Amino acid sequence: MSVSPTLLLSLYCLAIAGFSLLGGLLPNWVRMTHTRTQLIMSFVSGLMLGVAFYHLLPHSMALLGGAHAADVSVWWVMIGLITMLLLLRMFHFHQHDFSHEEHVHHEHHHEHAHGTVHSLSWVGIALGLGVHTLIDGVALGAVLQGMVGGHGMAGLLGVGVFLAILLHKPLDAMSIVTVMEAGGWSAAARRRANVLFALMCPLGALLFYFGVDVLGEARHHGVAIALAFSAGAFICIALSDLLPEVHFHSHDRLKLTLAFIAGIALAYGIGSLEPAGAHLAH
Repeated sequence: MSVSPTLLLSLYCLAIAGFSLLGGLLPNWVRMTHTRTQLIMSFVSGLMLGVAFYHLLPHSMALLGGAHAADVSVWWVMIGLITMLLLLRMFHFHQHDFSHEEHVHHEHHHEHAHGTVHSLSWVGIALGLGVHTLIDGVALGAVLQGMVGGHGMAGLLGVGVFLAILLHKPLDAMSIVTVMEAGGWSAAARRRANVLFALMCPLGALLFYFGVDVLGEARHHGVAIALAFSAGAFICIALSDLLPEVHFHSHDRLKLTLAFIAGIALAYGIGSLEPAGAHLAH
């Protein structure tokens, strides 16, 4: 199979926007229990960690090349991780508890880790998730841009990054819609917010993919930095979802651990879908 990176990016953006929209509508159709949510979060956390270490970071170092590639990439991983941590501290936006019956229990144990629905404005959550999803878009645009001109376009470029974003967006969209509903916002306002949020990741991906060429000869360096930065952001988001649950909950420990490992295994296995030599320097 031969697919151009531009076409693939367009398809990825359409799928991500569609899944995000679906996530914002799910509270009307599906009853999300606490356990279901935690299983999904554990799996996606493992997938995001695996993508950061098996895909984004190796791509970054391959593009940089040279003796100091690892040093530069690791520095930008750390910058990405710290940036996302500061965003989390500022906006408290990663709040994934959609089950009504579990809310009191979750609120009691996670007061300092997550905050509560009633103490958070949807605006803060939307702003934080908006920046987060733009960074996701940059990651997707960068991993595809990093392949342009360097390899035959066999296989599915960036499929690991795409899946990690695709599976995570519905949870984020549900966060915004659920908090807006708790705040008394109308169904029309929630739909508008859901649509705007769904478009932000594709916007970030397209802006980076088509805009990075302004760097000229430094384009590959810019793409490599974006990949490493995105790896740090992925690591932070994955652990911010996972660590509070590990710390506060002993129930369903085996199921959640298996889901987490399955996510990492999928990220590793996805490498077979990417082009041969995808991690080699240009």
